[in-house]
Parts: sequence; structure tokens; C-alpha cells
Amino acid sequence: MTTRTRSEERRAEIVRAALEVIAERGYRGASLAAVAERVGLTQQGLLHHFPTKEALLVAVLKERDQWDSVPNTQWRVDLLTSLVEYNAMRPGIIQTFSALLGESVTEGHPAREFFTQRYAAVRSSMASVLRAEYGERLPNGLTPERAAPLLVAVMDGLQYQWLLDPESVDMPGAFRDFLTLLGENPPPKSLPGSPPDSLPGEG
Repeated sequence: MTTRTRSEERRAEIVRAALEVIAERGYRGASLAAVAERVGLTQQGLLHHFPTKEALLVAVLKERDQWDSVPNTQWRVDLLTSLVEYNAMRPGIIQTFSALLGESVTEGHPAREFFTQRYAAVRSSMASVLRAEYGERLPNGLTPERAAPLLVAVMDGLQYQWLLDPESVDMPGAFRDFLTLLGENPPPKSLPGSPPDSLPGEG
């Protein structure tokens, strides 16, 4: 076994351990010391493979994406709700994702490139999912490319609200509600000067 192969296997072992620690202790509890202890290394030894906690967490998120990745041809709009439900079962990973995402908007952050590339890929993937479901135009008139950023924004925005107040936010239920809105036809536009359908207090 070459030195490079051993190093790659060690890195993979560290990432798996980090996933376990995050699942058990959450984002803040996932210290480098805790991960190092899990794999039988000193913290200095772990830093040889991942120089910062952020670098390790980015590797964890990349590994998560590998597990979650499904070919575009296999995704359907209704299956996206299953993904949201699955995410609700692993708050530690979602907390890590959301915390790093918020920090990554600053220049020079080690996770910025990862999230920039990830969102470009996810928007493209969601546009393909919407096109397979609705064709070139959704019932509301938007193209899949215009609707895709909204779909992604809802998925990630719900995660933040759910992390802050999981008892009040039904993440899968709210996402299903959004999909209902996404597939609805827009209401007819009133002609200029036309009376509204009903006056306040009527109906």
C-alpha cells in the first residue's frame, strides 16, 4: 500500500468519524479533539490531514452529498418531500450545513467555493426535475430555470426555521404546501377598471 493510499484511507476514516460525532453531539460539539479521539489520533495528527475544523466539515458535507446524490433521471418532484423528511431525521448534519453556509458568504471562507459550486449544480438539477414534471412551463408560467432557485431557497430556508424552532415548524409539511403552490395555475388578472371579485366583507 502506497503512502498516498494510506493517507486517503485515513482521511476517509476521519470523515466517517466526524459524521458520527456530528450526529451524536451536533455542530458545536463536533470538536477536532473529539474526532481525533474517535480515530485514535492526537489533535495535531488530525491537523496533518485537515488543517482546520472548517476544512474537515467541508469534507463531511461533500461526503454527505455523495450519499444523497441521485441521477437527475431518477428524481421526481414528489420524491423531494422524502428528502426533506430524511433531513429532518439528522439535525446534526443539517446544523453543520446551515452554519457553514451562513459563514461561507464571507470572502476567503474555506467553504465558499464548495457552496458556490454546489448551488450551481443543485439549481441545474432542480430545473431538470421541474422540466420532467411540468415541461417547459410550470402551471404558474415560470420556466424550470426561473423556478429552480425558488425551490432551493424554500428547502434551505425551511431548514433554518426548523433548526431554530423545530416544535413550531413542520418542515416536510411546509414543503408539501410549497409544492402545491408551485403547481397551481395563477389567478386570472383583472382588467384595468374592472371591479374586484368580491368586496371586503363579502363572500
